[in-house]
Amino acid sequence: MNIYEQQASNRRTTAFIMAVFVGFFLVLGLGFDYFYLNFNPGGATAVSMGADGYYEASRSKAQNIPFGTIIALLIGLGMTANSYFNGPGMVLRSTLARRAITADEREQIFLNVVREMATASGLPVPAAYVIPDPDLNAFATGTSPANSVIAVTEGLLATLNREELQGVVAHEMGHIRNYDIRLMTVSAALMGAIALLSDFAGRSMRYGGRRSSYGGSSGSSGSSDRRSGGGAAIILFAVWIVLVILAPLISRMLAMAISRQREYLADATGAELTRNPKALISALEKIRAAVMPTNAINNGVAHMCIADPRGSLIEEKLGFTADLLATHPPMEKRILALKVMSYQAANPQA
Repeated sequence: MNIYEQQASNRRTTAFIMAVFVGFFLVLGLGFDYFYLNFNPGGATAVSMGADGYYEASRSKAQNIPFGTIIALLIGLGMTANSYFNGPGMVLRSTLARRAITADEREQIFLNVVREMATASGLPVPAAYVIPDPDLNAFATGTSPANSVIAVTEGLLATLNREELQGVVAHEMGHIRNYDIRLMTVSAALMGAIALLSDFAGRSMRYGGRRSSYGGSSGSSGSSDRRSGGGAAIILFAVWIVLVILAPLISRMLAMAISRQREYLADATGAELTRNPKALISALEKIRAAVMPTNAINNGVAHMCIADPRGSLIEEKLGFTADLLATHPPMEKRILALKVMSYQAANPQA
């Protein structure tokens, strides 16, 4: 695929994963409301836990508003709002980053490259920061293009030539142009809401009384009502319980999948801005060769960096687990995708 096909494919994949993420949250939330809070719009028979610990069918007490789902989402959004609005400053302080200065020749080149890539992207010029670390890494942050920041390590400035630095800055400008920080903030809010729902459900199961199967005998005239959910209700409840147990892992997998797709998209956008995929290829190969971790950057910022700050050997891991839980795609795959773009650019009729 060429640059534009790569971008379109990555955007479609991201949209699909995000839709699955939202759908997973709704399944968990509405399941919690249905089984524990008696949510049932339309007045049909609702299934809820009775005082004696059995699940009962009821029409009169059915709720028309999914309070549990709404509260979990609001709390998740509230937890994320602070990191969204205060996050850029917190991230820069945590890395001890400082403003790039014109008195230093390499930092002057960095400032010039940032201005060039801002012009190429049609966005405001981001603030340029330097992180005091000998490893090769970079990240972008900010809530919008108007207050965005691009930070690079001292090791990156010392190692890359101007074209390679241009490729890295273009990659970070791609994150800014594609509103990746905003998207990852929404993902974080969903992760927080899913964690709350999982906790709510776990506590309800532990403290809500004992459960019996829908087919069990209750010894009362209401037993037929308690069994009214039938086999389908039992199966749905069992599936929902499994999803609740796996919710933290599944939500993390979905968030990491979005993060990996945005790295591919930023690579393609960087190649588009520079019209020189080979420069980013060369930069990534040098970053890949620097196996030491970026000690100035903590793991909480890992998804924002051009390479995993724990060291490039982390990104060399392949296999099912690595593909599901890694914040970045393997560097080998990123470089290969850029090489395909470079070939397509050089051979448009191919």
